[in-house]
Amino acid sequence: MNAGRLVFSQIADVIHREQFDRCVSNHPMPRASRSFTARDQFLCMAFAQLTYRESLRDIEACLESQANLLYAMGIRGSATRTNLAYANEHRSWKVYFELAQILIRKARRLYATDRYILEIDEIVYAIDSSTIDLCMNLFPWARFRRRKSAIKLHAMIDLSGSIPAFIAVTEGRVHDVNALDWILFEAGAFYVLDRGYVDFLRLARIHAAGAFFVTRAKANMSYYVRESRPVDKTTGLRSDQTIRLNGTKTKTLFPHNLRRVSFLDAESGKLLAFVTNNFEIEALVVAKIYKSRWQIELFFKWIKQNLRVKSFFGLTENAVKTQIWIAVCVYLMVAILNKTLRIEQSMSRILQVISVNIFSKDPIHQLLMKNDTREPDIDNSNQLIFNDL
Repeated sequence: MNAGRLVFSQIADVIHREQFDRCVSNHPMPRASRSFTARDQFLCMAFAQLTYRESLRDIEACLESQANLLYAMGIRGSATRTNLAYANEHRSWKVYFELAQILIRKARRLYATDRYILEIDEIVYAIDSSTIDLCMNLFPWARFRRRKSAIKLHAMIDLSGSIPAFIAVTEGRVHDVNALDWILFEAGAFYVLDRGYVDFLRLARIHAAGAFFVTRAKANMSYYVRESRPVDKTTGLRSDQTIRLNGTKTKTLFPHNLRRVSFLDAESGKLLAFVTNNFEIEALVVAKIYKSRWQIELFFKWIKQNLRVKSFFGLTENAVKTQIWIAVCVYLMVAILNKTLRIEQSMSRILQVISVNIFSKDPIHQLLMKNDTREPDIDNSNQLIFNDL
């Protein structure tokens, strides 16, 4: 079905034109240009993300060198750096925020049957943030400290497929814990948080929603033990207790029983203490759930290493947020292709192959196959297979 179509066009087909147009109509541009539409802007910026472009001039030069293919890519307007800079500065970033929400819902449906932690059937979310440093002189609107600017990505990912269920972009000075005020918690789901999110008033909101949290206990947490249960210390467990907060404020903010599980990490030799409001799962599973939080660290690492979210093509807040949300859309488009085409390779590998074959007319699944089935008569059994490092 993709015969003769550019790889770039096959990726862009993940987005339905009607859905894209609806996002654009919800946030009209004051002085929109017919010669360079929102779709042109999105496709140019997505091209930049997929092919590791470094600047607007770089984007313009690459597209100009393939001018005969722009129509096939879906770009109808004049892809100059002036048009792109104007669009990034004046077209609302909310267009691409809404587009990302559509792609998030689509991706999560595709990965819904996957399970990262086999011991439980409930959805597990990991919440964290990552800071991107900026130059104070160029980005004064994002002031973080006295001589430093920064923006912060707040994210909640579904561990079923490392799909972001929630993302927010704020100034760097916004504290991580504020993200809990923007999330609608699902009953029965698990939320994995690090110690920076330990705010018992907000944790009480998770508890009231019928959801569960797993986090690290702070060293100065004041509590008393109501019950202790036996544990198998050969597994690394050291204790499994029912506790109650007795701090002056915390006992009022969270007037419920808590479960405290301590675990000795054999690799680091550290004794870790976890706190949760779930009393049904096994103590070792509590430790395993918290360990799964590392997936969101890998998510941020992947985004920063493989997409353009650390250096920006524009200096305004709108331009920065536009670039970030389009980068998120590209991540989701690749994740959707990974699932729909049943590609058994890493996301990084997929992006690498796409980047050097962006103008190819081969079907994407053939480019990404470990063995080329277009020539089945060739015996490749003696070839070396190099694993993706």
